[in-house]
Amino acid sequence: MEERTITANGLDFAYLSEGPEDGPLALCLHGFPDTAHTWRHLLPELADAGFRAVAPFLRGYAPTPVPSDGCYQMGAVVRDVNALHEALGGDGEAVIVGHDWGALATYGAVAHEPGRWRRAVTAAVPPAASIGMSLFTYRQLQKSWYMFFFLSPLAELALPLDDYSFLDQLWRDWSPGYDGTWDVARVKESIGDPERIVAAIGYYRALYDPTLAVPEFADEQAAMTLPTPRPTLYVHGRADGCMLLSSIGSPLDFMAEGSELELVDGAGHFVHLERPDVVNRRIVGFLTAP
Repeated sequence: MEERTITANGLDFAYLSEGPEDGPLALCLHGFPDTAHTWRHLLPELADAGFRAVAPFLRGYAPTPVPSDGCYQMGAVVRDVNALHEALGGDGEAVIVGHDWGALATYGAVAHEPGRWRRAVTAAVPPAASIGMSLFTYRQLQKSWYMFFFLSPLAELALPLDDYSFLDQLWRDWSPGYDGTWDVARVKESIGDPERIVAAIGYYRALYDPTLAVPEFADEQAAMTLPTPRPTLYVHGRADGCMLLSSIGSPLDFMAEGSELELVDGAGHFVHLERPDVVNRRIVGFLTAP
C-alpha cells in the first residue's frame, strides 16, 4: 500500500491506496479510535477486484492535518468525503465503505450526492433512524458512557494518562478477544498528542453540542438522517461491545431496495479486522454485483 496526499475541501488528506489508477474508486472510511490502517485486509482484495482502493485519514487524524476551523461536525466530514470523490477522479461507478464514524459519513455522503456512488457498505453503526431511542436504553448507555464523558473537559486530562491506555481499553471492551495491539499503536501515532486527541473527541462534541454546528454544512448534516438511496450492505458483529446488536433496530428499513444485512458470528465492533475471511468476501461480492 502506498501513502499519498491529496487536497480536498481545503485539507491535505493523507491516504493509503492500492489498485489500478484507472479502476473505479472504492473509498474506505475509518472511525474512532482507528485509522486508515484498519482497511489493510480489505484494500488488497478490492484492488484484486479491479478497484482503486483508497483509505483516507479523516480530518484531525495524522498525517491529515487538524483543520484550522476546528470543525468536526458530520456535515463537514460528509463534504470531505464527496470532495475526496471529486479530487480522486471518481465517477458514478464509485463505491464507498465506512466503519463507525465512517459509516455515518457514508450515509450522509451517499444521501447528499447519490450520483457519485453506485453502492455502499457500512459497519458497526446503523442509520440514526434505525437506532432511534435504543441509544438511551440502560444496556446501551452502559456501553455508550464514553461518548458523554468526552463532552467533559476532564476527558483531555484522562485520555493521555498511562500512554493513552484508555484507547487500549476501548478496543478490548469493544472487540473482546481480539488482539488490537498493532492497531492501537497506529491510533496512538495518529491521535496520541493533546491537539490530536481533542480533534478526535471533537467529533462527539460536535454531535451533541448544537452551538458547534456550522450553518455552511447544514445540508450535508441533514443528509445524514435521510434514507440511504443506493444499495447498501450493513455488517455488524454479534459480539459488538460498543453498539449492541439489540440496539441496531432494522437497518434495511432505511436503505434502498437491494440492500443486505450481514451479522457476523465471533466478532465485535472491529468486525472487519476480527473476521476478514467473512467480511471481505461479503464486501467485495456486494460491491461487484451488477
